[in-house]
Amino acid sequence: MKVLHLDFTGTFNEEMSYQENLMIKYNVKDGHEVIMLTTCFRLDNRGAAVYTPPIDKTMNNGARLVRMKYHRIINNRITNTIRKIDGIHKFLDQSSPDIIFIHGTQTIEILTIVKYLKKNPQVHVFVDSHTDYVNSVHNWLSKYILHPIIWRYCTKKIEPYVIRFYGVTPGRCNFLKEMYKISNDKIELLVLGADDENIRINDKSQIKRRIRESLQISENDFVVITGGKIDQRKNIHLLMKAVNEIANKNLKLIVFGSSDMQMKSVIDALSNSEAIRNIGWIDSSDVYDYFLASDLAVFPGTHSVLWEQSVGTGIPGVFKYWEGMDHIDIGGNCRFLYADKITEIKSVLEEIINDQDAYKKMKKVAEEEGISKFSYREISRRAIQINE
Repeated sequence: MKVLHLDFTGTFNEEMSYQENLMIKYNVKDGHEVIMLTTCFRLDNRGAAVYTPPIDKTMNNGARLVRMKYHRIINNRITNTIRKIDGIHKFLDQSSPDIIFIHGTQTIEILTIVKYLKKNPQVHVFVDSHTDYVNSVHNWLSKYILHPIIWRYCTKKIEPYVIRFYGVTPGRCNFLKEMYKISNDKIELLVLGADDENIRINDKSQIKRRIRESLQISENDFVVITGGKIDQRKNIHLLMKAVNEIANKNLKLIVFGSSDMQMKSVIDALSNSEAIRNIGWIDSSDVYDYFLASDLAVFPGTHSVLWEQSVGTGIPGVFKYWEGMDHIDIGGNCRFLYADKITEIKSVLEEIINDQDAYKKMKKVAEEEGISKFSYREISRRAIQINE
């Protein structure tokens, strides 16, 4: 089948391991003809959105990538909020997809897609949502205008044509129901996951040895890992401070990723420690090797796809508790943090490190359940399943 993935709500990088990248990858592997239609924005190595020219090309994974510019409306802020793109109806007519998978309905072009679907009722449509009260309702405009009026209107307009609306967390399923008033029987959880092919479980021992030797970490050290796009709300600086306060010479912390301007000097200063290895930005495909070389993933702040990727790699974790994020706990693989406090992070780490029996139970659940439940190969198939 011809599958069109459509995302006008943010950035797209070919080399990343985000949901849309991996769904495309495994759709191609399953024999579908796949197109990714997206914006002219990508992330640079600092995690900032930058402009890239329009393009129509074949990616290395075999999918077609088409980038189209936003139509300018008054100024950049309004342009990047409304997300209007000229020529969508024509593109849909020319590409004639069997399935359209829409990554986010926060674009005025949803109304154009609805016009196309009225003329082409045979097209199967799926929508996912990465939007919740934590990451998207930040100010008066988003709380009272954008989500409850404009984006609700667009989402309700396309609802009759959609087979399933997916929330990528339980909280995001609730957002679809509460904010956009989508019928509950059309909403389903579709978790973010991990790239099966990049998780080299059979080579874990060699990977662990290689990475630890390169970072001067011993085989007997207890290694905690964290990272991503580091801003203040990720609370990685609090984790670094907690590790530096724990009197355990065998505790090591690997920090990867890029820091924003506000946090860079703080992270750099905290990295000047015998316990911390700040390795900077790493390729997304290498993240899984670093997870395999570690004993515990800790993410003490806001959510990122790295949470699910770590669970999908089969290692235990510690995560900041957010309402609607319970899917990360698959039966005892993780612990939650409830306050943005160094003392709490320190206490939880010490409990895990000092109670090996409890840690082994966490590890057992992580290895036996995490890899299968967070497999993108299976997630991608289920996401475009037309018949129940």
